[in-house]
Amino acid sequence: MESTLTAETDALGPQDRQQIDKVRPIPRISVQAFCETEAVAKPIERVGSDRRMSKAHLKVQMGGIRAASEHFQSAPTPNLVILESKLPPVDLLTELELLADVCDPGSKVVIIGHYNDVPLYRDLIHRGISEYLVAPVSVGDVMTVIGELFVAEGAEPLGRSIAFVGAKGGVGSSTIAHNVAWSISKLFSTDVVLADLDLAFGTANINFDQDPAQGIAEALQSAERIDDVYLDRLLAQCAEHLSLLAAPSVLDRTYDFEGDAFNALIETAQRGAPAVLLDVPHLWNEWTRTVLARADQVVITAVPDLANLRNAKNLVDTLTKMRPNDTPPFLLLNQLAMPKRPEISAAEFAEPLGLEPLGEIQFDPAIFGNAANSGRMIAETDAKHASVAVFNHVAHALTGRGEAKRAKKPSLLGRLRKKP
Repeated sequence: MESTLTAETDALGPQDRQQIDKVRPIPRISVQAFCETEAVAKPIERVGSDRRMSKAHLKVQMGGIRAASEHFQSAPTPNLVILESKLPPVDLLTELELLADVCDPGSKVVIIGHYNDVPLYRDLIHRGISEYLVAPVSVGDVMTVIGELFVAEGAEPLGRSIAFVGAKGGVGSSTIAHNVAWSISKLFSTDVVLADLDLAFGTANINFDQDPAQGIAEALQSAERIDDVYLDRLLAQCAEHLSLLAAPSVLDRTYDFEGDAFNALIETAQRGAPAVLLDVPHLWNEWTRTVLARADQVVITAVPDLANLRNAKNLVDTLTKMRPNDTPPFLLLNQLAMPKRPEISAAEFAEPLGLEPLGEIQFDPAIFGNAANSGRMIAETDAKHASVAVFNHVAHALTGRGEAKRAKKPSLLGRLRKKP
């Protein structure tokens, strides 16, 4: 049975998603909204549940400008006040005078009105109002305004964080993450950071034939002082545009982390590379939950059997609730057509998830085994293997770059017309 939250997520339009997708994470600020209608209150409440607002605190109350004025007589004003008013322009300006007496000078104010009036907009901006929006407003509208007000002008763009996780252990999520990272770096000549988050049993160092002395463990131990320079020293160069943050893959200690342990590391990596791929182990604890919740995109790899279907359904439902304003996770089906193994068809597997598989990879232990044992990617082992086309397709989809179309040969008639 579909939850209410899932239904609301489906209602979020493509334009709204595009707006939200451009907003950088919001810093630690406080926001209070005073609304007069549910139609305005609901999208603002939904903004508060967005992963980009994880550091911010947002509270929505009903009552409009007058309720805000009464509230702030005995309470400090937050960093941002959002006010809805259905009053006509003259009455709106009069009521704002009441707020001016109790509002701290450092607070920013956004007005959501019901009159599309250019002179009103100019008057409000002249009086120090940060922005004026005309109802109805969308989640994207509110997120964009908050981002514009509190993200530093000229700030460098952040790379996209893409988390790969398996629906079950041994489904090949790490192998796919490594090969997709390779494809992105080769296809687009763009810098990619691959972070192996499985500190105890990670295989990225083996798959890329690397043995770095330092890696992700050192980055986590020095989280309070991690910056671009320090991170560069920890990265192992796998190819011209591909760097690896390797896991120690030793059992001399346990690796227990707080929920936000990886946040600083991932944000630092995003400032230095357009694509940051996160190889997330098949665990469910506070830190893996947080990494998946805050990633820009999530890719679930599954094998077509019943246990994978159950786990994938749980993951999709949980991530949809945690990420109400984001696109659903992507689904990759791996190890298809394994001899003598009963399996669920791709269509039957995807139907209860409500997803179309982004890619399907056939079972081929020889090519994948040879690549792993030699520390090479599939494209290096056999550039014409069918899985390489899948990795390239996934690379295009995750980076938002359309696949190059083959030029059509001109018809005979077309060639004759071109002749002088």
